[in-house]
Amino acid sequence: MGKGGGCVPSKKKKPSSLATAGDDHGTEYEDAVNAPLPTENDQTTATTGATTPAITARTVSPPLKIFVVFYSMYGHVESLARRMKKGADGVEGVEARLYRVPETLSEEVVEQMKAPGRDTGVPEITSGELAEADGFLFGFPTRYGCMAAQMKAFFDSTGQLWKEQTLAGKPAGFFVSTGTQGGGQETTAWTAITQLVHHGMLFVPIGYTFGAGMFKMDSIRGGSPYGAGVFAGDGSREATETELALAEHQGNYMATIVKRLGQP
Repeated sequence: MGKGGGCVPSKKKKPSSLATAGDDHGTEYEDAVNAPLPTENDQTTATTGATTPAITARTVSPPLKIFVVFYSMYGHVESLARRMKKGADGVEGVEARLYRVPETLSEEVVEQMKAPGRDTGVPEITSGELAEADGFLFGFPTRYGCMAAQMKAFFDSTGQLWKEQTLAGKPAGFFVSTGTQGGGQETTAWTAITQLVHHGMLFVPIGYTFGAGMFKMDSIRGGSPYGAGVFAGDGSREATETELALAEHQGNYMATIVKRLGQP
């Protein structure tokens, strides 16, 4: 106690917690005071009054669907169809599905024609299922320059879709099989366009987008600007790699068109 009654701080007493600016501990304190409040999950706490934009979940759009619908008695058209599926599946955001149309001949007649057994892994399609697709590739053999009766019968069953114009605006292409070089590689596809016209569909030919492969003259090759094709001969000839490559290209090309049309 001093003479004036005031308190004289003891030299041993610890200094105030508010240290001078030159004190290292004081600097730490100031840093602690000025440091931002801790946050949780990168969002500002309610005490600050600030808001953080909500994190929206990323939506994944379902793939666009291309239906590869075909009729194949001896497997030539089916071989093209499978390569078309491969080509279409190669485009991100697009999925191709194989379907066959119902057979109109009796089993007895099919056996007499010595047709091989059908792959049960490829389902038969009904006309109503067409509404689910975003695009189509129709394949069929020729009968006197036109599509086979089995495919025509299938198109004839789409009357309800035609009445409601369900397929209007959807793109479609063709691929064919003929017995000879002059057997209808172009006319079979050309005469089939009428089916698309009445449905208001968009015919998508491949043109010459296959590039140099469209101009090769060193071997026999099916296909035309209308679409891929194969020469079956007497039935024993198999599709060449060039014919299969053209089919794969058509599948890929159609997928890019469907994807382009499907963009908002």
